[in-house]
Amino acid sequence: MTDYSITHADFTLKRSFKSSPARVFQAFSDKAKKAAWFGDPTVDGGEWTFDFREGGIEVNSGEFHGQSNSFEALYHDIVPDTRIVFSYTMRVGGVKLSASLTTIEFEPEGTGTLVVHTEKGAFFDGHEDPKIREEGTAGILEALAAAVDG
Repeated sequence: MTDYSITHADFTLKRSFKSSPARVFQAFSDKAKKAAWFGDPTVDGGEWTFDFREGGIEVNSGEFHGQSNSFEALYHDIVPDTRIVFSYTMRVGGVKLSASLTTIEFEPEGTGTLVVHTEKGAFFDGHEDPKIREEGTAGILEALAAAVDG
């Protein structure tokens, strides 16, 4: 018999960008721009379905560090240049690690943007430490900054 457990965790990350809210938002809404910072699994034979609209689905799956990885998202609310709300699951090596609800807010900050990333996650059966997800998300925000701010 398998022991099942669940850990609930949430975190909020804030990151300032030199670019406008419209430019930062476009890095999420345009597939080619998103590939520059989030990664395009199709270059190595993976799959990427990108339907950026309310009710749309995004599936980004492929090999990462020798294991299959899958990010599967459903977009619930999109307000251009203002916010994106989506839920997603993560799988590694076929094992479901977590399910999360994420809100990304784009707030004007001088001539730039403050991005506020809030995530509420359910982490399954001890497969991932929520702190590792928070650290990974911080790294993703750094990759986004490099893509939009140069």
